[in-house]
Amino acid sequence: MGSRRQARELALQVLFQWDIHGKTGFWLEDFWERHAVSPEVRAFADRVVNGVMSERAELDKLLETYAANWKVPRMPIVDRNILRAAAYELLWMPDVPAKVTVNEAIELAKRFADDETKRFVNGVLDQVLKQDGRLEAKRKETAEAAPHPSPLPGGERGG
Repeated sequence: MGSRRQARELALQVLFQWDIHGKTGFWLEDFWERHAVSPEVRAFADRVVNGVMSERAELDKLLETYAANWKVPRMPIVDRNILRAAAYELLWMPDVPAKVTVNEAIELAKRFADDETKRFVNGVLDQVLKQDGRLEAKRKETAEAAPHPSPLPGGERGG
């Protein structure tokens, strides 16, 4: 497993607990003692966790905008924290490509939730990426990274 994937899984677990308890308190250090990881994994997980915690109000507002007919408190805890972490990555971590963020969020949904969550996460993040003006650079990056059909004989394009 890649170090960032491991960091995202651990971040999700921390965010899940934080969502239940409403604070980090006593259990956070115990969590890290039980999950001995490299400094790089811990740093990436902490970056996501601390970012989600500090930007939660804005993230929740954003998610409610693009999760049609859903209020964040009514979402399953796993779903909303996968979405919060991914939205944080999209908006505040310019070094992480959007495609990677979305794919990793879907992988978290596959591992920790169900097929419905996978589709829900993909749909919401797709809308965030397409609609939020702050993500113009990541939209361009994603479009440039997409494979372009090669020309076919006679000037037609494959597709």
